[in-house]
Amino acid sequence: METLLPKDAKDLQEIFAVALANEEPVDVVGQGSKSALGRPMTAERRIGSQAMTGVSLFEPAELVLTAGAGTPLREIVNLLDQQGQQLAFEPIDYGPLFGQEAKAGTIGGLAATNAAGPRRIKAGAARDHLLGFKAVSGRGEVFKSGGRVMKNVTGYDLSKLMTGSYGTLAVLTEVTFKVLPKAETEETLLFAGLADAEAVAVMTEASGLPHELSSLAHLPAASAAALPDGLPAGTSLTALRLEGPAVSVAKRKSDVIAHFKQQAGEVQSLDGLASERLWAAVRDVLPLAGHDAQIWRLSTAPSEGAALVDAIRAAEVPVTGWFYDWAGGLVWLAVETAPHAHAAAIRAAVEASGGHATLIRADDVVRTATPVFHPQPSALAALTARIKNSFDPKHILNRGRMRDDF
Repeated sequence: METLLPKDAKDLQEIFAVALANEEPVDVVGQGSKSALGRPMTAERRIGSQAMTGVSLFEPAELVLTAGAGTPLREIVNLLDQQGQQLAFEPIDYGPLFGQEAKAGTIGGLAATNAAGPRRIKAGAARDHLLGFKAVSGRGEVFKSGGRVMKNVTGYDLSKLMTGSYGTLAVLTEVTFKVLPKAETEETLLFAGLADAEAVAVMTEASGLPHELSSLAHLPAASAAALPDGLPAGTSLTALRLEGPAVSVAKRKSDVIAHFKQQAGEVQSLDGLASERLWAAVRDVLPLAGHDAQIWRLSTAPSEGAALVDAIRAAEVPVTGWFYDWAGGLVWLAVETAPHAHAAAIRAAVEASGGHATLIRADDVVRTATPVFHPQPSALAALTARIKNSFDPKHILNRGRMRDDF
């Protein structure tokens, strides 16, 4: 496939002029680290953002950063590290899950997929931190939205619309994100040996306490055993993360332990690097990355997480591994490989719980035959189609990436 590397919006417009004239679809990528997400592409030409790089604005005191969409995420993270700052929504790195190089994504790809990790329940997703962007639509029109501060709400909803659109509406050329200071202290409390339902009950209760837990996850014994060396394993682990000033973390840690003393028994603790490594493993789905299996991402109400897995297993879906993030509201599920990825049974159980399911990892044949994203209700599907037609009426951008009809 021919790869085109536009340097700016003008180059993109020239590429789009040809594509629109010939009604030829194009595949839009950053560094290709997320190409296996969504349905397979059928385009003959690819647009890469690798030439649209560089940080054009970084004001640590104002907590704002602007960069070209193709800027490698590792460069952004390194720059923020130097100032003791971070992307608070903790974006997932899909590299290990797809057997690719880690930390290979771009800041534009992050925005396009609305990536977020364990801290999402406190900090929100990427769309909640995107202040503005510049882009070229499928019409070949240059446009921009938002500003440098959250109170500048001009086009803010458009920024939210663009995140999670997987490059199907426009090609981002520049993004502006709100950044936040890193916590002074990080500590994780570990409850060992809880069954799934017990763990979900603990996480649900903990998330309602006034102790500002930033992340809550549960790994059954098999998943916990797949954690990187140096992290506790061998039994199920329920993890609660505390972040903030050292004095505050110490007080909140004591209060949480006292609250659950009778309910969850002895509590272990991880701090510093050990805590960071645990949450990086949860974020990047490392407990399931090594499974020779298809991977699903299930979203439901936190209190329904354990019941949802029970329902899927009761439907005789051959589950090989799973774990819970977002206090039980996000379930990562590995299943034995099948031509249909067990989609009917999984989605029936998810819909009964009021959630939705996304097929994250499967081969091209399966992702072509099986809807990757959860089917939308008819009214929402019609609205999605109208939005797509408004931005990209000839469907030249990532045609078929999210739905087979466009």
